[in-house]
Amino acid sequence: MNLRFTKMHGAGNDFVVIDATQTPLALTTEQMRRLGDRRFGVGCDQILVIEPGREAGDDFAYRIFNGSTGEEVEHCGNGSRCFVRYVVDHGLTTKRSIRVRTVNSLLTLHLKDDGRVTVDMGAPIFEAARVPFDATALQPREVNGFELWPLVDLGVEVAVVSMGNPHAVQRVEDVATAPVLSQGPLIEHHPRFPRRVNAGFLQVLDRGHVKLRVFERGAGETLACGTGACAAVVAGIRLGWLDERVDVQTHGGLLTIEWAGASAGRPQNLSAPVLMTGPAVQVFEGEITL
Repeated sequence: MNLRFTKMHGAGNDFVVIDATQTPLALTTEQMRRLGDRRFGVGCDQILVIEPGREAGDDFAYRIFNGSTGEEVEHCGNGSRCFVRYVVDHGLTTKRSIRVRTVNSLLTLHLKDDGRVTVDMGAPIFEAARVPFDATALQPREVNGFELWPLVDLGVEVAVVSMGNPHAVQRVEDVATAPVLSQGPLIEHHPRFPRRVNAGFLQVLDRGHVKLRVFERGAGETLACGTGACAAVVAGIRLGWLDERVDVQTHGGLLTIEWAGASAGRPQNLSAPVLMTGPAVQVFEGEITL
């Protein structure tokens, strides 16, 4: 089959985007892997398949597949921004505010006048069982009323948060020297995380600026991770390290994360949504034979 696609990236996190709004798309896992392969296919961190809305009030739906494994995953913040730019730039909608349904979330996305996209990422999830994280027989250390969980065999403490997908965030002195490539896979596959986990390495510069590297579940280290940035900032706010608006510097670019759920001087509202703003860029379009 010949398949039309668009290559995009959000802060260096790259995607193959496929329009399935008119004709349903059913690729096998092997075809997804071929599409995502950087030597034998197009190459990407993830594949985004855009579909018609599934329920009343939805503008669109989209599905996300890991580019290296072909497996479907739950959520991708950088991908959601690319989704907005795609449907607007390709004339699939004239709206600037779009409601889109993923496998486990309903997102509201806003295209700004400067071309960046703000995504309402929904509320973070802290309950260990829902992340999911197995906290059996573990004794956390509380900081500012929020738990840091010990991964005893690795000698690290992590904040555990879900943004529709699981994240384990640890604070490091310097992301440039953090053991992302050696420790990242050990955290990803740690038995405490039954569905594996994205491992975040957070360096706090000041209360409004951080640096972040993320070893993504099933993908390795990527240039940026939108849900990882949200999880890291939310954890940093709950731990008392950060204010409610934070610029996150990744290898691929700058993301701005806002969360008013546990800011100093405000009543706590842990169900407040996380807002993420960042770039989305089209790289090229093409056709591949699968």
